[in-house]
Amino acid sequence: MTALEGVKVICLGQFYFAPYCSMLMARLGADVIKIESPAGDPYRRLPTLDENGEPLQFRFLNSGKRVMRLDLKAPEGQDVLRKLVRTADVLVQNLSPGAMDRFGLGYEQLSKINPQLVMASGTGFGSFGPYAGEPAMDLTIQARTAIMSTTGFEDGPPVRTGPSVVDFMAGTHLIAGVLAALFQRTRTGRGQHVEVSLQDAILPSLTSNIAGLLSPGAVSRERTGNRHGGMSVAPYNAYPAADGWMTILCPTDTHWQRLCALMDDPATADPRFASMTGRCDHMDTVDALVSGWTRGRTKAELATALKASKIPFAPVVTLPELLDDPHVRARGVLHEATDERGPFTTLGSPLFLSDSPMVEPSRAGRLGEHTDEVLRDELGLTVDEIAKLHETGIV
Repeated sequence: MTALEGVKVICLGQFYFAPYCSMLMARLGADVIKIESPAGDPYRRLPTLDENGEPLQFRFLNSGKRVMRLDLKAPEGQDVLRKLVRTADVLVQNLSPGAMDRFGLGYEQLSKINPQLVMASGTGFGSFGPYAGEPAMDLTIQARTAIMSTTGFEDGPPVRTGPSVVDFMAGTHLIAGVLAALFQRTRTGRGQHVEVSLQDAILPSLTSNIAGLLSPGAVSRERTGNRHGGMSVAPYNAYPAADGWMTILCPTDTHWQRLCALMDDPATADPRFASMTGRCDHMDTVDALVSGWTRGRTKAELATALKASKIPFAPVVTLPELLDDPHVRARGVLHEATDERGPFTTLGSPLFLSDSPMVEPSRAGRLGEHTDEVLRDELGLTVDEIAKLHETGIV
């Protein structure tokens, strides 16, 4: 059986945060119903489309879910959601701050309908603190949480990270909270409200940077480029190769000694480089030594030597190279499938459980594709009752 077999999940989220959390639950076997506004998730309208004109970002985050169209601004739509909540295990939402309470669908109200409900709320800044209730997106959180000020090079401007690390890290934290709440429910019989904020979820990733700032006598350098965030490991950088770039790091003195043996350069015997502290104090010189060795060798040659010496390394790959990487294909997190409409690519799952198979994701549904099915199977509505909801624009 799958890990979350029989678990019913309602997702009211859009963009990446809550949809990624509920996508992971779908891959673990939960029955996820994604509820969209009459206009649909904004990511249905992005210009990145596949050859069939289908939105790729939406597919990646919502394949394997049933999709339902529902107007939560209307009292009749709110009543439909309340009925769905009666038999749901989890409700995941990252609507605009205060929206659920304005609709009369906050945790206090919904827990009275279903005391076993686990409600998971994704927010920008949480429900308390000076910024509570302020709207936020991945970019704005990166700006306010020092992610941008610590990304890039010292003489350059602040830079956002390439991937949307805030949204996806927050989504991962959110599912962790949901699974903990479901486990506690098996002992108490009660659900609870789980809250994860974008800012809280990304802040721990700054551990090295903050440590470098708080260390007595340390000189704070916010943007360290490809060097260690706390400037406390050397060598630690992306070094030029004859055909690209290679990342190399030596987290211990032993790794440095192995690298010295490979480089076979008398300059590495300088006693200033014997300890990590010394190497960090002379980081520019250390990087110059390593660059001098890597520059005349190909990535393949460097990889062979570094792997044999058990030194941490990785070539810097491009996105096209990543998509063709045999290990990425073997793991299946970037999942390729085929249905009656042809081949498609979506996300698999990074969660591998030895006794719980991943659910094969189906193609993301069209807007409202499963609305009638949900109303009929979950709420027992008749054909006439469903037709009336369509006529009034509630679904």
